[in-house]
Amino acid sequence: MHADEIRALVQGHQVHRDVYTSHAVYQAEMRHLFANAWIFVGHDSQTPNMGDYITTQIGDQPVIQVRHSDGNIHILHNRCPHKGTKIAIDRAGNTGKFFRCPYHAWSFKTNGCRLAIPLKKGYDGTGLENTPNHEGMAAVGAVEVYHGFVFARLAYNGISFEEFFGESLSSIDNMVARAPEGRLEIAGPPLRYMHKCNWKMLVENQTDTCHPMVAHESSAGTAIDIFREMGEPEPRPAAMQIIAPFMSAYEFFESMGIRTWPNGHGHTGVNMSIHSDYDAIPEYYEALKQTHGEIKAKAILDESRHNSVYFPNMMVKAPLQQLRNFIPLGPDKTLVESYVYRLAGAPDQLVAMSSMYNRMINAPTSIVGHDDLEMYERAQEGLQSNGLEWVNIQRLYEAGEDFNVEAVENGTTERQMRNQFNAWVKFMTADMGEAA
Repeated sequence: MHADEIRALVQGHQVHRDVYTSHAVYQAEMRHLFANAWIFVGHDSQTPNMGDYITTQIGDQPVIQVRHSDGNIHILHNRCPHKGTKIAIDRAGNTGKFFRCPYHAWSFKTNGCRLAIPLKKGYDGTGLENTPNHEGMAAVGAVEVYHGFVFARLAYNGISFEEFFGESLSSIDNMVARAPEGRLEIAGPPLRYMHKCNWKMLVENQTDTCHPMVAHESSAGTAIDIFREMGEPEPRPAAMQIIAPFMSAYEFFESMGIRTWPNGHGHTGVNMSIHSDYDAIPEYYEALKQTHGEIKAKAILDESRHNSVYFPNMMVKAPLQQLRNFIPLGPDKTLVESYVYRLAGAPDQLVAMSSMYNRMINAPTSIVGHDDLEMYERAQEGLQSNGLEWVNIQRLYEAGEDFNVEAVENGTTERQMRNQFNAWVKFMTADMGEAA
């Protein structure tokens, strides 16, 4: 596809259905968007020791996150430079000091550099040493570890990490600041589940505040009705603290506010959020005061952002130490990974609360998550209709919106969705040619 074809799919207040359904658009996303943007890969606590690795993918590219002997994390394409065989197939493991291809035993250091080739004399005089294959496993274009979160850019040239994320990193800063010891640790494997829909539907939904009281009425609404019939006993069960805010009125979500940052990033919950009214844990607050002092500790906890979207593939929920990773597998297929993190130095009660939320809200068989899943799949099916070609994202739209500046607006605006598509066009076309 050419750049002008991509631009024609986005018209400010609306986007063409092809952005969700077209195989050609999806292939262009994998080749351009997921190569030019910075993509979340994993967390350094998943690979704490030399030789530890995890396997995942950036767009449709299989990659390995591995801890090298010098302590640094490397992101390597999961491919032998000989015949293309995948080097690692396990989700996680420890490879020791080197990787060894299971096909022909070519071996590589954990930074990807070639270590040994069996029967190497067979390549004498062939010119192998003049090929990239001779160097070893290919590394991605750039890697950045920010407060333990590992990001990569496939392209060797492009926007810097700092320019791409800018002030949006404040949501990660807040999540880490909530740890009395100033670091996070992965709290077990993620929930992993498949959605039969385009990956952008999930990313958009993270800042869609007009659906909770509608889509979740049958689940959260029913739970609230049962709780009332029980006489609303005190203390409030943690489960009710989690689920009840989903049925808040439109006015509540309007008051929350939405902040957008350049390059498609943004978050709900500027002023308050559905996480603002959880019962306090006194011993946790005391631990945080010991680290930060009372004024700063209160400011950290008062920052109750709901969902912070890092375009194109990640969302963090700082008040609950959660991260969701959206991995596209096709124009109508998306794998979701939902992680829980432990705040180092904090009571285990926080992990228990976060794990409960993850099971209740994020899992496809959860009380709430299955509502969203059904809406995504209905939308994917509905977009096959020839009745209309364009998808409307016009709520609180203003002509001439500038997405290069930070903005705070009404909590039900669809500006963040428009912001995402502005970034989508930007990074899709960054290395595209124009039509002849």
